[in-house]
Amino acid sequence: MDKPAVKRVLSGVDAAFLYLECKEIPLHIASVSIFDGPLDFERFVASIDSKLHLIPRFRQIVVPAPFNLGHPVLEDDPNFDIARHIFRVKLDPPGGEAALEALASRILSERMDRTKPLWDIHVVEDMGDGRGATVLRLHHSLADGIAGTSVMKALFDATPECPPLARPPRFHPAKKVPAYQLGDALRNAIQGTLDNLMASHATLVDLADGLSNRSKSDTLTGLLNSLPELAASTERLPFNRPCGPNRKFCWAQMSFAEIHAIKKALGGTVNDVLATILMRAIAKYTKAHGETVAGRFVRVICPVNIRNGGDGATHGNQITFLPVALPLDCRYPARHLHSISKRMVAMKSAGAAHLMGLAANFIGAAPPPLQALFWTGLSQVILPFPLFNLIFTNIPGSPDPLYAGGRHMLTSYPHVPTGYELGVNVAVQSYDGKIFWGFTADADVAPDVGILRDFLFPSLEELCHSAGLKKAPPQPEKARTEKVQAEEPQVEKAAPRRAARKPRSRRPVAPKPAAPVAPAPAIVEQPSPQPEAPVPEAPELAVMEPESAENELDAAVLAQIAS
Repeated sequence: MDKPAVKRVLSGVDAAFLYLECKEIPLHIASVSIFDGPLDFERFVASIDSKLHLIPRFRQIVVPAPFNLGHPVLEDDPNFDIARHIFRVKLDPPGGEAALEALASRILSERMDRTKPLWDIHVVEDMGDGRGATVLRLHHSLADGIAGTSVMKALFDATPECPPLARPPRFHPAKKVPAYQLGDALRNAIQGTLDNLMASHATLVDLADGLSNRSKSDTLTGLLNSLPELAASTERLPFNRPCGPNRKFCWAQMSFAEIHAIKKALGGTVNDVLATILMRAIAKYTKAHGETVAGRFVRVICPVNIRNGGDGATHGNQITFLPVALPLDCRYPARHLHSISKRMVAMKSAGAAHLMGLAANFIGAAPPPLQALFWTGLSQVILPFPLFNLIFTNIPGSPDPLYAGGRHMLTSYPHVPTGYELGVNVAVQSYDGKIFWGFTADADVAPDVGILRDFLFPSLEELCHSAGLKKAPPQPEKARTEKVQAEEPQVEKAAPRRAARKPRSRRPVAPKPAAPVAPAPAIVEQPSPQPEAPVPEAPELAVMEPESAENELDAAVLAQIAS
């Protein structure tokens, strides 16, 4: 018999996502997945139902504390019904990925209902092209990106076989949600304050150890070089305007082997390569909007996983943030990558992520009513300039394929919430030998976010050219239904030079008046004419990295690709 789950008190970080959420800022994470065949809705629901006991939070509701004297708790939902969480939906004709993007945009615009457990799945049995799809949402108060990946591994299958579904353990919730007592709220508030003070002490110790283990001169030099960029006021990009409630979601995918080959040829890390592709795409997008990129930087916030060993089995939010200012006006791709890699290393070496975590711990040590007031009022504050331009998160997904009802999951496009003055946020996830991009935009602030997404591909080609790699042609949409074995990109050989021709004598011709020449579009950049020097590899650091867990997956993913 399944025992009632123990009452779970949300941490200050988890609760902050509940306090901060409003109509204009829906705070859920999500994943859009496409499968290689139609999905059987009834079997899909039965399969998910048989696994819910593995994720207790999926059958619990949020119960606020009286007067916000403590953080909310999770209690078993006495009225839990899986039919309120998994929905059958259809695409607008004629179907296909464009219709799926439109459907996902509508779903991601809606706030989640707090009277039931904060998750749901919308199932498209047939997209109209022989494929099925799902849109899975999970409130950010229950999980971050790493925990979300763990949830997907629990809900979906590791093999295409469809064995008989095991009968799930019986769920025995209380007949009604017990009241959150005042004494419990006060006790939880005191415990939360002590936990955050202890976490602050541990963070300070880790920060001191990390700084003492590194070259002090290099750390100080890197930090001092980055301070002017970080201290300068953030310039608004075309998508940094106040956001409304409507979202637009679009995506792209790339080969992990190709990204890894660029890293191997030019140096840096996989995360540096992805950040360079994104910055060059943003530069093109900014120029397309008639703005200059000369001397401009993008102030980026990168979530950093702080779990021990990168384990995502622990649900909730266990992250801090790495702030970094990345340049837009580098003409040469390899130099751009080098510049971004240096700034990433400087901020990691200086312990910037630890300092952000320390600030979060101090906020978490405040009484819960003050925390609720702080986070609720934060979204109402209008600043003369944004604190940062963009959130860019890199989530390591499963290196092995996942299945639902025997259907192979072909894609896993991640969604990261946006709002306030962040008109576009970007998430990247590695899965099954590929890199999947998800662009979340405010539908009114950045209705042309698809153009920004499209600029990823010329930016990737520029880096491939600099690395001396031959870029494989993109696959047609129909071919995506089949599993494609990724290959290591081949080094492009230089074409043989043709013999020079003797100039022919010509009669002198009177010069004609030159016709007016239209200026070249601002968004076109010329790739570097020759392969550039490789970027030095970033040193191994005893600090947290935005891609720390991803680096651990490189070997497994590459081994899978090789096989």
